[in-house]
Amino acid sequence: MDNTRTQDAFSQLSQEKILKIMNMVKNKEVSIEGALHLAQKEVYSDKDSQDLLTGSLFNYSIYKYKHYRWQKRILQIDFNTKTIFNIEKGIIKKQFPFSQVKSCEDSERRRFSIVFHGRQDYELEAVSLDDKRKIMYLLSRVMQSNSCRRLEEPCLGRAAECDVVHEGVLDLQQDSFMSTEWVKYLVQLREGELTLYCIGLGAESRNACSTMNTIHLSGGNMSISKENESGTFSVQTKEHKYLFRIPFTVQNYRTEDVSKLQNEWVSLIERYCQLCKGGSLSQEESQEDTSSEADYENVTVALDEQQEEALHFNTSAATIGLNKPSSPQTKPVKGDIAPASASTPVSISRTEVPPAPPAFFQPCSLSPLAKRTKAFHWDVVPCDKIQKSIWGSCDSGKKKIDASRLCEQFQIQDVAVFSGNEPSGNQHIMLDRKVAHNFSIFLKSFRIKPSELKEKLYIIHEESGGLTDEQITTLRRYMLTPKDAEKYQLFRGCPSELHIVDQFMLEMCKIPHLGQRLDLLLAIRELPVSMGDLEPLINQKIQASKQLHSSQKFVAVLEYILAIGNHLNENAGKEKAKGFRLSSLTKLSLLRGKERTFTLLHALVEQISLHEPDLVKFSQELTEFEAVPDASMKGLSAEVDVLKKELENVTQCRRLIKPRTAKATPQESQFCRELKDLIQKYEGDLSQLSKRCEEMKKLYSSVLVKFGEPQDLDSQELFGWISVFISEFRKACAEVMQYRQRYS
Repeated sequence: MDNTRTQDAFSQLSQEKILKIMNMVKNKEVSIEGALHLAQKEVYSDKDSQDLLTGSLFNYSIYKYKHYRWQKRILQIDFNTKTIFNIEKGIIKKQFPFSQVKSCEDSERRRFSIVFHGRQDYELEAVSLDDKRKIMYLLSRVMQSNSCRRLEEPCLGRAAECDVVHEGVLDLQQDSFMSTEWVKYLVQLREGELTLYCIGLGAESRNACSTMNTIHLSGGNMSISKENESGTFSVQTKEHKYLFRIPFTVQNYRTEDVSKLQNEWVSLIERYCQLCKGGSLSQEESQEDTSSEADYENVTVALDEQQEEALHFNTSAATIGLNKPSSPQTKPVKGDIAPASASTPVSISRTEVPPAPPAFFQPCSLSPLAKRTKAFHWDVVPCDKIQKSIWGSCDSGKKKIDASRLCEQFQIQDVAVFSGNEPSGNQHIMLDRKVAHNFSIFLKSFRIKPSELKEKLYIIHEESGGLTDEQITTLRRYMLTPKDAEKYQLFRGCPSELHIVDQFMLEMCKIPHLGQRLDLLLAIRELPVSMGDLEPLINQKIQASKQLHSSQKFVAVLEYILAIGNHLNENAGKEKAKGFRLSSLTKLSLLRGKERTFTLLHALVEQISLHEPDLVKFSQELTEFEAVPDASMKGLSAEVDVLKKELENVTQCRRLIKPRTAKATPQESQFCRELKDLIQKYEGDLSQLSKRCEEMKKLYSSVLVKFGEPQDLDSQELFGWISVFISEFRKACAEVMQYRQRYS
C-alpha cells in the first residue's frame, strides 16, 4: 500500500475515528493492513457523503439489460422533482416517481437491480464500482425518504440518512477456491440498509471501492435468523443469503460475550426490517387511495357537465344527483359504508360527490334569453406569471370573432342526451463455473492469445489493430473480483496446464490497472461519437427556442384562442381568463360542436380565415416543429454532464497508467502521446458543446417566461404540444377548405 496515500488518509480523519481504528487493532479485531484500509474507507465515505447530500441532481452512465443485450443509458436521479429518469440519447424513455421505488438489490461486480412497486425490475450495470456505490447510496436516500413519508413521521425526528445506528467487525462466509472461508467485514447498520466493508483480503486485490456491499432492508422481503453454530446468524434477501459470525477477539473471548453480541445484531436488524415492512404495506395502501382519488375526480367532472346541461333546462341538479344511479367507477374508501338507498341521509365521504346546488343558484348573472355554450376547460396561467409573459399586454377584445357562428356550433342543445361511454469438459477451472462458462463462450470468438492481450491495450483505435468495442465491453464485464484475483495470485504452477479460461484470467491479473485501461479505451472511442450525436440535437433545440420566442404570428393565433375561449366560457357562466397554458392547445380538437366532425379547432381556423387569413400560415415561422421532438433539454443536459464526467475519468486514468519515463517502452510512449492529443482535442470540443448547451437552456428559460409556463416544464412536453397543434391545425385547415368547396 502507498505510504504517502495512507498518511494522507489518516491526516484527514478526526481524532475520534483514529482512536476507534487503533482500538480495533489493539483488540485484534483487524490487522494493521486492515486498519490502513479502514482509514481510506472513512475518508472516501466522508467526501462522498458531503457531495451526495448537498447535490440534488445526479447523472450516471449505466447499462440496461434489454432484449438479451446491454444498452447504454443515463440514469438520472432528480431530488427536485423526486423522479428517476431513464435517458437514451437525450430522450426520456421512462420516468419513475420516488414513491414507486421498493428496494435495490446488489449483485455481482458492477450489477444491481432497482425493484419497483407494480412494475418489472430494472437490471442495471454501472460503468464502475465507484459509480455503483454512489448510485446505491442515492437509492438508499430515496427509499429512506419513502419510508419516512409512508409512516407519516417527521423526518427531523429520525436518524440522519448517513448516521450509523450500530457497527462492528463480523466474519462473512464466502465460497473460496476448493473451500469455504470466513472473511472479515466492517458491518454498519443504518436506517434502511446494512453496509459491508471488506477488510480481510490481501492488499494487492483490494481498493477503496471494490470491497463494499450494501444489503437494503426495504421492500419487506428480508428475514434474519440465528444459526445452530454458536455466534452465527443469517440475513436472507430476495436474491442472496448472507451468513455472519461473531469473531473471537480480546474483548469477547467467552461464549456468553459472543452470544450477547449475536442477540444484539439480530434484534437490531429485525427491528429495522419491521420498519421497512410497515413502510411497504403503507405504500400499497397509498396506491389504492390514489386510485380512489382519481375515480372521484372522474365522477366529479362527469356530473359537473351533466349539471350544466340540467341547469339549462331548469331541472334541479340536486334531483339529478339523488336519482341518478352511482357510477360504476365510484368505489367507497376502506371503512366507509355504502348507503342502502339514495334517500338515506349519510355523511359525505371523500369519494362521494356532494349534492349539487339547486338550479336557481347561478354563479354568474345570465340573461334568461342568452344562449348557453359549452365550456372550454383550458389550463389557466397563474396570476403571478401574467405580468412578465405575453398575456400581460394581450387584449383579446381587439380580436374580432363571429360570435353568432360560435354560438351556433357550441351552444347547448335543447334535448339532453345522457349516453354511455364510447368505446469443458472434465478439466478443473479455478473460476466460478457459471462465470467461466459464459466467458468461455466469448473466448471462442476472441482470436487473441492470452499473452497478446496486454499489447492490444496499447492500441487506441480498432482500425489500427486494437480490440473491438464489443470485446472491450465484454472484458470489462468479466473483470475479476478481489476474491478471484487472490486465487490467481496464489497460483504457482505452469500457466499452460490451466484451462484457457484460467489462462486468460491469470494474464488479466498481471496487467496493472486493467479495469481503468479498458474504461479508458471504451470512453476515448465513445466520446467523439456521443458529441457528434448531441451537437445537432442541441442546435435544433436552440433554433426551436429562437423561432418560438420571435414568432409574432403564433402569438396572434394564441390571442384568437383566448378570445374564443373567453367567449364560450362567459356564455357558459364561467369567468374570463387572462391567459392559458400551452397544454390547452391539444384540447381544441376534443371539444365538438353541433356537428360531430366540427371541433373548436375548426372554429379557430374559420375565425382566422375570416379576419386575418395570413395567420393560417403561422407554422412557416416554426419550421423546427414540423416533427414531434424526441430529445428533451433535460435529457440533453444530462448527456453533456455525463460526457464531462467521462472525460474527467479518462484524464485520471491517463495519469494513473502513465509509465515512468525511464521504464517506458516505445509502444507505451506512443500510446501516451496519442492519448494526450486526443484528450486535448476532446476537451476543446466538449467545451464548445457545453457552451451551446448553456445557450440552449438560457433561451428555453426565456421562452417559458414569455408564455407563462413553469420553469421546471421539460421541453419534450412543451415542444410536443406545439408540434401536435401545428399538425392538427393544418389538418383542420384542409377540412375547412373541403367543407367550403362542397357547399359553395
